[in-house]
Amino acid sequence: MTNDLYVMGIETSCDETAVSIIKNGTEIISNVVASQIESHKRFGGVVPEIASRHHVEQVTVVIEEALDQGNMTISSIDAIAVTEGPGLVGALLIGVNAAKALAFAHDIPLVGVHHIAGHIYANRLITEMEFPLLSLVVSGGHTELVLMREHGIFEVIGETRDDAAGEAYDKVARQLQLPYPGGPHIDRLAHEGEPTISLPRAWLEQDSFDFSFSGLKSAVINTLHNAKQKGEEISPENLAASFQASVIEVLVTKTIKAAKLYNVKQVLLAGGVAANKGLRRELENAFMDLPDIELIIPPLSLCTDNAAMIAAAGTIRFQQGKRSGLEMNANPGLDLETF
Repeated sequence: MTNDLYVMGIETSCDETAVSIIKNGTEIISNVVASQIESHKRFGGVVPEIASRHHVEQVTVVIEEALDQGNMTISSIDAIAVTEGPGLVGALLIGVNAAKALAFAHDIPLVGVHHIAGHIYANRLITEMEFPLLSLVVSGGHTELVLMREHGIFEVIGETRDDAAGEAYDKVARQLQLPYPGGPHIDRLAHEGEPTISLPRAWLEQDSFDFSFSGLKSAVINTLHNAKQKGEEISPENLAASFQASVIEVLVTKTIKAAKLYNVKQVLLAGGVAANKGLRRELENAFMDLPDIELIIPPLSLCTDNAAMIAAAGTIRFQQGKRSGLEMNANPGLDLETF
């Protein structure tokens, strides 16, 4: 008889169909991701209807592959965790209904998970979390500083007021005629150039931990338009480096300020933009001067959307006695602090 806890995670909030099985909240047994990037690339962004259709086609296959990869059967699963929100409502519905069908058919407890909580808990697959901790969440739709004093309780102390960092990256990439998704291409170009172009940093109010990248994005667009009108050439590499330097300086500075203010033991990086090499390097450099605070950066495979993170977050909720009924619906506006 084993006391091990096996949780299956299902994630379909955007353009990845992902299923994973996690043991005891910390050990990955299987982690399968079917990406749709190639399907959306020609449109320059995610098309919700296409994303939903792909999820319908893939979700059963990916569930079976996750079980096969872990050499397990559905009867071995103790709970099913699924992304309830936020995300694209049509995409979320596919995962939610697949999870509900499995839970109902096999009489397995169901646990709804907040997508951002998943990104944060991806770090627990690397090392145990120590409280209080601060998480810098940087993704296509979210830029937030989240304080945690205990498992499962989230306090958002800073958030984006307009474009999230990932959104700004994609919009700037489009101006530079780079393929979707733009973040990795900007990051690559930035390492080939120098930050020689003066671009703004949006610090907002003195005591604010909020973020704003819309003005920076507009400044990049204006720089390109002004150069074109004057017949001047602007180095894409230098512009990418200048843009990235502005984003990273604000992210890192506010994270350090918040970490010191709240006297945290750990700082966790989370979200798709956590894969950015420039951001990872600058955070590592900054925290070398703060030996009392442990910086946790997940591997690239756990930065982008995946189901291991959903299962990890779902494990905590399950252990805390939280359950979702079969009336659970997709909730694209799900609030992190109250869910």
